[in-house]
Amino acid sequence: MSDEGVGQRVVWSGQWVADHLGVGLKDAPVGAPGEVPDGAPGGAPGRAPDADGARGGGDERLRELLGLALRRNPRRAHLLVSNVLGKHVPQRPAVVYGAGVRLGQRVRALLGDADAARAVVLGYAETATGLGHSVADGLALAPYLHSTRRPIARVRPVGGFEEEHSHATSHLLLPEDPGLLAGDGPLVLVDDEFSTGRTVLNTIQTLHRRFPRDRYVVVALVDMRSADDRATLDRFAATLGARVDLVALAAGTVRLPADVLARGQALVAEHEAAAAAAAVGAGVEPDPAGPRPAAYRVDLSWPGGLPDGGRHGFTPEHRAILEAALPGMARRVAGALGIAGKAAAERTPRVLVLGFEELMYAPLRLAEALQAEFDAGADGAAGDDDGGAGVSGAPAGGGAVADAGGAAADGVVRGAAPAAPPVAEVRYSTTTRSPVLALDDPGYAIRTRLTFPAHDEPADGPGPRFAYNVAPGSDAARRFDAVVAVIDSTADTPALHAPGGLIDVLAAQTERLVLAVVPSYVPADAAGGADGAAAGADATDVAHAPAPTAPATQAGAPHPEAVPPTTRTPRGVLDRQATPMQEPLRGPDFSSYAADDVGWLLQDFSDVPLEAPVEEREEAVQNGGAHYAESLPIEYQPSAAYHELFRAALDTSAARIARAVGAVTETVLAEHSERPGRGPNARPVLVSLARAGTPVGVLMRRWAQYAHGIDLPHYAISIVRGRGIDTAALRWLATHHDPVDVVFVDGWTGKGAITRELAAAVEGFEASEEAGGARGFDPRIAVLADPGGCVRTYGTRDDFLIPSACLNSTVSGLISRTVLRADLVRPGQFHGAKFYRELADVDLSGVFLDTIAARFAEVADAAARDAKEFVGSHRAPTWEGWAAVERISEAYGIHDVNLVKPGVGETSRVLLRRVPWKVLAQRGAGADLDHVRLLAEQRGVPVEEVDDLPYTCVGLIHPRYTRGATGADGRAVAQ
Repeated sequence: MSDEGVGQRVVWSGQWVADHLGVGLKDAPVGAPGEVPDGAPGGAPGRAPDADGARGGGDERLRELLGLALRRNPRRAHLLVSNVLGKHVPQRPAVVYGAGVRLGQRVRALLGDADAARAVVLGYAETATGLGHSVADGLALAPYLHSTRRPIARVRPVGGFEEEHSHATSHLLLPEDPGLLAGDGPLVLVDDEFSTGRTVLNTIQTLHRRFPRDRYVVVALVDMRSADDRATLDRFAATLGARVDLVALAAGTVRLPADVLARGQALVAEHEAAAAAAAVGAGVEPDPAGPRPAAYRVDLSWPGGLPDGGRHGFTPEHRAILEAALPGMARRVAGALGIAGKAAAERTPRVLVLGFEELMYAPLRLAEALQAEFDAGADGAAGDDDGGAGVSGAPAGGGAVADAGGAAADGVVRGAAPAAPPVAEVRYSTTTRSPVLALDDPGYAIRTRLTFPAHDEPADGPGPRFAYNVAPGSDAARRFDAVVAVIDSTADTPALHAPGGLIDVLAAQTERLVLAVVPSYVPADAAGGADGAAAGADATDVAHAPAPTAPATQAGAPHPEAVPPTTRTPRGVLDRQATPMQEPLRGPDFSSYAADDVGWLLQDFSDVPLEAPVEEREEAVQNGGAHYAESLPIEYQPSAAYHELFRAALDTSAARIARAVGAVTETVLAEHSERPGRGPNARPVLVSLARAGTPVGVLMRRWAQYAHGIDLPHYAISIVRGRGIDTAALRWLATHHDPVDVVFVDGWTGKGAITRELAAAVEGFEASEEAGGARGFDPRIAVLADPGGCVRTYGTRDDFLIPSACLNSTVSGLISRTVLRADLVRPGQFHGAKFYRELADVDLSGVFLDTIAARFAEVADAAARDAKEFVGSHRAPTWEGWAAVERISEAYGIHDVNLVKPGVGETSRVLLRRVPWKVLAQRGAGADLDHVRLLAEQRGVPVEEVDDLPYTCVGLIHPRYTRGATGADGRAVAQ
């Protein structure tokens, strides 16, 4: 489907995926159970009805709204690509804005004006920030807020949540007014698609604990939930005791073959190499030697005090200011483009307004106003700088919102055209973090991809960013004659203008390039903070202000100035300058391990106060106010009885662990010799995932010395769930070793979350500028024990007690968990950890290693047999653990797999570091659970024996924790 293709009969942009992968879209039938007629109220308390106003009537409706593409993602191989969202597919701005406005009008009709005025609209980053804002415009009476992945110094989050299937998962809520979400009016949650409901469920669960309310409305372009997902949300709503309504343009389901993940990954791998080879010729990547037009900066004269979007809140009063300013800003951009008033010689010029990641709404409204300006020019209309053409879809008097430019009842424009040919045709899309396979085929939604490095110094470190369907590929008619890049001032950095940066790659694809910078809004309390930047009247980020432009040479048209890069002073971080290349930390200066046992690719935070009480951390993490990696739990100091239990367990299990160490080490050596370009003398580089993997990495290194007389390099690296791997450490490894030799090591698997996290993180790193072309990291993990069936390289799949799980730092070289916090870890720096030197008197790290290594000789033959059997057998991951965790999460009403920790090791961690709710134990489990029972008794946690548990035990974190809570509902049990 082309960018004009909504409502037109052209090749469906999902046909290629449908043909090659068997994925299909099916509209929900008219009159499906629970469906609410368009505009009619629905949703009794405790029940989530189907999509309000969603139409059936054949699969063509979904095909108009959606295309299909493939991506390398362990959770979902396919991607639903919206034709009306304005993210991946350039589209007419009136179509994009009109779709959101119409949805907002439906919500207003559903709620009534009284409740609409009490509502708050919440959009999801990054893809739905503009859609959510447009819905708020349609609702007209409510303020708007969107989640963000950009932390702002001195702006305290009021909440946060995880997105289950997204490329990047952690969301922050940073309203300028902390009371924005505290009211009891309806909360309207807006996302581009409603696929499983888990993201919405996570959001409601998090916010309802802190800001309970009686009504929620979920809004999406499409509702694609399965019957099971619908039932899950119904049960959740019943438990919540609140009304949940759904509003969508269309509803249906995605038909997925049973082997869709494996087949999708194979297709991606097959086409990636071919795409890279043909990149220059097909226009997927710019020719570095090709000509570049000069880029020009235009001064928008953005109104003082006006937020750049909804990151910190956007009110109806803000909307009125923007509406008044849009025509003048559009006229300035048109003047910089030099198109207005000129007749097209061969065809109507095509102009792309390109937004930036979460900055979607301001570029969208500017694109719509620019089209109105061009349309007015075609009709001979004229006006001064402060007046002129109206903007389609702008709120009319009395709070009503007009349909956008010929929109049909569902908000989608079909074939509408101005009375006279326009001076130019404007399209709108935005850049994104999400990596998607590009394939230049009319039946595929992502035909071309531009790749460039992040240019806003993101808190989670550097990485690649993408602009899809901007390059024309093999179809010259798709070329844009001009591109207007709209960014916020935070992103106006030297990286934006560097070779290979966004400006550079865009310049290779167009004849005219204009840069428009919107001042990044910073709440007044934050702007006047410790860095001395006083909050001005406009409360914009003074440290990120754009470079001045030359005075205007004519009314409404500033003289275009070649874009100079602006400097940027990072906010909210300590003055910790990153060194060009850090070196590993080693014992005895850092850790109680010997210097040659392991090199820690970490920073030493031993002098930084990071510890907080377990209960305080748990409440902050579950409320979204903090990420678990931003602080440390106070180190658990075991009793004398527990120490004795540890020693007894170690003596009992030492031979069993030694055999598993031998088996996994021999398997790694055998597999490594078969890697491309390697042979029988090849030596792997062990890289353990700190810290549970580090004792195992040391033992594997010792086994290689014992059995083969070889010294394997061993390093420890940080990986954080939801934040990814330490890319600075990966860069260090790629500089000092061949990535093909790296073998990642961990202690055990639970449900496989880190396994999946590592796969996505390695892919993202290798596609980034930071990698410097490094390729070959194998994200598969070698573990001592794999009870979850998540990996193919392991020592055993039994779920038994590994005594290193019984303790914290005192069995891990006296090193803490790893820490990742924006004020401590700058881009290009390693993550950090603490060395607890003061615990040296109770350190058992050496005892643990020596006790197991002493049993190597007696298990050597058995370990060799195990490894030989493993290498010659089929060892594909079964992911049984993940499926079991999902079942347990639903059966116990938790609805969050992150709070279910399967296996002896993970259960031990729950009891040591988190606020446990209960422990599930396999009926008849023996001595492997003695330490679990003792810890549970000490913490007052019930142990429930169950049958048919695929693990020896499972630890459940308190699902709705607040301090003093003992009940599952998050409330204290009455005395």
